[in-house]
Amino acid sequence: MRVKRGTTRKRKHDKVLKSTKGYRMSKHTLYRVAHESYMHAGNYAYRHRQRRAGDFRKIWIAKINAACKNNGIKYNDFINKLKTKNIQLDRKVLADIAQNNPAVFTSVIKSL
Repeated sequence: MRVKRGTTRKRKHDKVLKSTKGYRMSKHTLYRVAHESYMHAGNYAYRHRQRRAGDFRKIWIAKINAACKNNGIKYNDFINKLKTKNIQLDRKVLADIAQNNPAVFTSVIKSL
């Protein structure tokens, strides 16, 4: 007995064509071209989600560095002192404190 793939294939094609809605030229109408662009789009999305994490880290470091300069300490000295004192604040939290509560950030620097 053979397997006929009529409805299964139709569902699969419809899913891909629905997700490529809005793509240019034949990438939203022809299944073969649409599937290729759909797969590439997924790869790009995954890669750029990873890259976005690095971008945020760069922004956090820039904010902390600016706040450190205002308090007369270098960024790398500040991070080194945090590690030696075993203060476990990550860069995301430090950047938020530096931007929204400069007085608290200054007290963190004084405690080192």
